[in-house]
Amino acid sequence: MTRTALFGPQFAADPHTHYARLRDRGPLAPVQLAPGVDAWLVTDYHVALEILRDTETWTRDARRWQATQPADSPLLPLFGWRPTALFSDGETHARYRQVITDSVGILEPHLLQRDTTAVAEQLIAEFAGTGRADLLAQYAYRLPLLILTSWYGIPDPDIDRISAAMNRAFESSTGAAAAYADLVAVITGLVAERREAPRHDLISAFLNHPAKLADEEVVRHITLTLMAGHEPTANLTANALLRMLSDDRYAGSLHSGAMTAHDAVNEVLWQDPPLSNFSPHYPRREIVFHGTVLTPEQPVLVSYASANAQAALPAAEAESLGGSYAHLAWGAGPHRCPARQPAVLMAVTAVEYLISRLTDLRLAVPAEGIAWRQGPIHRALVSLPVEFTPL
Repeated sequence: MTRTALFGPQFAADPHTHYARLRDRGPLAPVQLAPGVDAWLVTDYHVALEILRDTETWTRDARRWQATQPADSPLLPLFGWRPTALFSDGETHARYRQVITDSVGILEPHLLQRDTTAVAEQLIAEFAGTGRADLLAQYAYRLPLLILTSWYGIPDPDIDRISAAMNRAFESSTGAAAAYADLVAVITGLVAERREAPRHDLISAFLNHPAKLADEEVVRHITLTLMAGHEPTANLTANALLRMLSDDRYAGSLHSGAMTAHDAVNEVLWQDPPLSNFSPHYPRREIVFHGTVLTPEQPVLVSYASANAQAALPAAEAESLGGSYAHLAWGAGPHRCPARQPAVLMAVTAVEYLISRLTDLRLAVPAEGIAWRQGPIHRALVSLPVEFTPL
């Protein structure tokens, strides 16, 4: 059986051609997530919804698969079981998810928009006078990092360490396991501090929640929500900026065009979602699923990017993409992302504020020269070099 590698430079450069070929093989395709790590990828929109909503046939508990992996597997930071909402089912999942939704609920939209604007202005001021910038490293990646670490009460000396660890963990390559372990070590220390001296921040909110999570559960949920809140939001912002700077339909948007930042973000969620392949599921027993024999020892991932491409876009797209939310970029069913609204608000605000301040932004290299990071689950830029008139 030939398996398609979801890693390496060829896949990163042109994943959509690979997805099209995989769809030709049926709704379920054999893939590799890393050298020697096999999985199945759901490429069909309706089959994706079927697996995302069916909690009787499928579990998110990865422990049977994890037992087949070495301790330093580069996939374990993202796929290895831990006591969080991501890897649980039923009542346990509901309990964990409630802690997340209640804690994230502290991020009221007007406060989040205020903080996003303030951090955006701070970051823009650092490069506005130069006429050149890497909007990924200097803006899109830093913005959600600074906002989230502020809300979690993470001190400045730990921010760069946390950033490097999260970035490396998402690569699912050599060093990912060590990077994730370093991230957990930082968060473990902060949780111990807050247990002794609570503050008005998200770490204390997790600790003080009526669900009374154990410290290990708090550490793992903070790690989860930091990673899920930062990397996808950063890539959503950067991918939307690239679309606005490279697509002629947005040519007037930097001034007063009809295509807006919200349109760009929504198009990215449809066509280049920042989490392209995720939601690992495992059959509770050996089954035949759409003609394929599956066992609990091998993960079945959902390709949001392929499923979205396979689905017909809503007819309303011709008028405005802004109202279209049928994409699977946030998942579906009981595990649908609980923080999708804050992520979209942050990305749209960041894009809008940037193009309002630097009105003649332009790519510093041809769009086809923009490189994409390698990795099986994300759609993420290596850099986004731009030029503009210095302020």
